[in-house]
Amino acid sequence: MKKYLQILALVALTASVAACSGKEDDGKAKKVDENPKVKLAASATRDVEQTAEYTATVESDVKNNISSNAALRIEKIYADVGDAVQKGQVLVQMDASDLRQLQLQIQNQRVEFKRIDELYKVGGASKAEWDNARMQLDINETLYKNKLVNTRLLSPISGVVTARNYDNGDMSGANPILTVESLSPVKMLINVSETYYPQVKKGMSADVRLDVYGEEVFPGRVSIVYPTVDPNTHTFPVEITLTGGGQRVRPGMFARATLSFGVERRTVVPDAAVVKQMGAGDYYVYIYTDGRVSRNKVVLGRRLGNEYEVVSGVPEGARVVVAGQNRLADGVPVDVIK
Repeated sequence: MKKYLQILALVALTASVAACSGKEDDGKAKKVDENPKVKLAASATRDVEQTAEYTATVESDVKNNISSNAALRIEKIYADVGDAVQKGQVLVQMDASDLRQLQLQIQNQRVEFKRIDELYKVGGASKAEWDNARMQLDINETLYKNKLVNTRLLSPISGVVTARNYDNGDMSGANPILTVESLSPVKMLINVSETYYPQVKKGMSADVRLDVYGEEVFPGRVSIVYPTVDPNTHTFPVEITLTGGGQRVRPGMFARATLSFGVERRTVVPDAAVVKQMGAGDYYVYIYTDGRVSRNKVVLGRRLGNEYEVVSGVPEGARVVVAGQNRLADGVPVDVIK
């Protein structure tokens, strides 16, 4: 019995020693793994083209609403949606009853004025009678021209009919009877940050891409730079005219215009080095120096493939962390792995 108890005591002592040995081993392991492991990459400094992309909807360069300034019945509409029309082409004939009556009245006044004019030349009519006859004729001839313009409606431009709001026999109202838009050239209106105001000039080129045509580039040119800046958005409107594309680019298409503002010397880092703060729009890069990392807030520029342009926050020649950021904090020591 005594020998049996000695054996049990020996087994217990062995287990205790093993347990203590295991704890020491765990402590050593934890001590070895204390520093986070990270991978590094070198930042680069090079010339980067400064471009900005803007989105807008394509618009007609010229858009005309065809209507009469008098509430008249529509006799005949000569064009429909989708029809190509030429400048000066008759598009709508309004009710001309009043016009015909006025035309007959003018014919009678011309006969009367001719009679008074002959009498005036021989002293048979006074200067006042001659002046009154001339004035009445001039008033009605001017009125006739105005009525003619609002009765026989012409297209002021060459383009395409894009809207029709009435049928033959309808009374014209507040809406235009037809809408005619030019399809070439077309334009787009973008809002540019006031930062670029000194650099945007009339005539500068723009590359325009339309979603419907993928990455195909259509040439554009700045046609108008508006002179005021919106105090709420700190942007200013810029009009871009598309100088190519013919009839392929249509009003209503979604477009992206890219403007180039020259070249700047910038620091570039791998996209894996950029960390976005959760719940905020701030971006950070961890920079390695003498065994430790610093957490630097950065201002990003363009994305360049698998790299980012950094406007500020990363010094030239810095080594940045590209893997292992989830365990990092500002100022912690790290172990670099290949």
